[in-house]
Amino acid sequence: MTKPTLAAACLVLLVLSSCANTAYGLKRDGQDASAAMDDASNRVLTAGGKK
Repeated sequence: MTKPTLAAACLVLLVLSSCANTAYGLKRDGQDASAAMDDASNRVLTAGGKK
């Protein structure tokens, strides 16, 4: 492989890795937000029933 081809291949791998990390982060953020909303809803519902 020539140097420009190797450099382009490394750049493509870096971009793909960045995209994968971003997608994983968005998935994880969605899961964390969902769990937080479930916990908050559960606390509100149980607090309302203790009166």
